Amino acid sequence: MINNIKRSLGIALWFMFLTLPLMVVRVNTLKNEVEWRWLNMFWVGLGAFVLSLLWRYALHRRNRRSQKAELGEDEQAGPGLGQRLLEDPKVFRPVLIALGVVAVVFPLLFDTYQVNIMVLALIFVVLGLGLNITVGLAGLLDLGYVAFFAAGAYTYGLLNSNFGLGFWTCLPLGGIIGALLGVVLGFPILRLRGDYLAIVTLGFGSIAKIIIENWEEVFNGAKGIANIDRPGLFGADFGISEVTIYIYYLMVLLVLFTIFVTNRLKDSRIGRAWMALREDEIACVAMGIDMARTKLSAYAFGAFWAGLVGVIFAARNTYINPNSFTFMESAIVLSIVVLGGMGSIIGVIIAALVLILMPEYLRAFADYRMLVFGAVMVLMMIFRPQGLITNVRRKYEFKGLKTDEANG
Repeated sequence: MINNIKRSLGIALWFMFLTLPLMVVRVNTLKNEVEWRWLNMFWVGLGAFVLSLLWRYALHRRNRRSQKAELGEDEQAGPGLGQRLLEDPKVFRPVLIALGVVAVVFPLLFDTYQVNIMVLALIFVVLGLGLNITVGLAGLLDLGYVAFFAAGAYTYGLLNSNFGLGFWTCLPLGGIIGALLGVVLGFPILRLRGDYLAIVTLGFGSIAKIIIENWEEVFNGAKGIANIDRPGLFGADFGISEVTIYIYYLMVLLVLFTIFVTNRLKDSRIGRAWMALREDEIACVAMGIDMARTKLSAYAFGAFWAGLVGVIFAARNTYINPNSFTFMESAIVLSIVVLGGMGSIIGVIIAALVLILMPEYLRAFADYRMLVFGAVMVLMMIFRPQGLITNVRRKYEFKGLKTDEANG
């Protein structure tokens, strides 16, 4: 402890020395004099000292957890928060009820702007859950996921503006188009892994954006598609606030549907094949699993949700252009999956809400919000590399033998 305090004091003095010209010395050009702000140096030193102590304490806790994990002492400590949240009815039932009540009354308590932000966050929740199938369950890195998102949005935009098709007709079509593009992407990269897979998927996303920008006869180029119809309900006309609330409840239902389907897929035969492929591709093929079909299904199912929510994105904005589908969107969705926890449904939902809502509510600190965003990601990768909520593997135990011995 004393050594940590000494090192923290040394770091504080070093920071005070480095920031002396910026934080202490200020030249007043009006009065032609130098102002010395020594109080700023004190706050810099105090902040550096406290942060250094907290950093060392966090590293010490992480090392202790690693040692306990190596010795097998964590299993005796009981289930963690993620496991209790998934398996303990006394925990997840009240949480689900509370979340359901909050989701229902949210548009009644907040204005249209807040509801619109929450709709965007829910869109990224579905995108994160879709990419979680490809990356989290199957272990197939995809840096061009935004291409499937754009496919769904442009499917609705083109069909609505050129042929007058409505939202509900184009909603499943957007998902199907996205799934077909997922299969198209999957075929050339069946035998690629690691960095090569990342480069190809990144190129696929860039090619999709370039095609949308330059094929003006079909996609209207950089001008985009405007005046896209909002979703309707039996021909009723809604105002902006009413249609925003309507899209919000629609997104809540889509998130619930996505969670249900993703969870069922995760526990199904194809889901177990995805996880086996993620752990060891050679062993997976040796056990008789069709590698090509498993990879193609992972890309298709992941792309389906991106295409589906792309239709809702186009209907929400009523205008789309290529700048809405850049690599930054793919990076954000991938960050959601990694920070939430690979394969963890609840973790992905929490990460999506945090990463999308945090920049919006930090607009008062516009000059520093990206710094905070980057610092949060760095800290997560250091102290929680497994994500916010670790994906809990199911364990099957045979207890019949112990029962027979007790009876005997």
